[in-house]
Amino acid sequence: MRHTNNVVYLAWLEQVAWAHSTALGLGPADYEAAGHGMVVRRHELDYRLATRLGERIVLGTWLTGIDKYSLHRHYQFIRLDDGQTVFRGQTHFVCVDIAQGRVRRMPARFQEVYAAATRADPPAGGAGGADPAQ
Repeated sequence: MRHTNNVVYLAWLEQVAWAHSTALGLGPADYEAAGHGMVVRRHELDYRLATRLGERIVLGTWLTGIDKYSLHRHYQFIRLDDGQTVFRGQTHFVCVDIAQGRVRRMPARFQEVYAAATRADPPAGGAGGADPAQ
């Protein structure tokens, strides 16, 4: 088959989320220093088209909502060869105190950084001119 296993998509979600968060200025070390983490409360995953070994896929993510305790992150994966959206998904994260494992208010810095990066709509266009609404 050589198709992409669903577990690989979950790894891609984590990788692109961390890359985005780090680019915004909140990397793993910042989370550790704050003693807080964002954990998944819920995933919604739409596998639209199969992907196969050797295909080039662009991974995109953006934030669509934030409150004192949680944030919503959306994802879109586009196959470069034909510009098709192969995957769309979203994750609802909640903030926890790492030591206690309990839901806690996000540190002020987290709220500031993530609020500044939050957008109501998906990014326009995309790799290869693909329409994110596809």
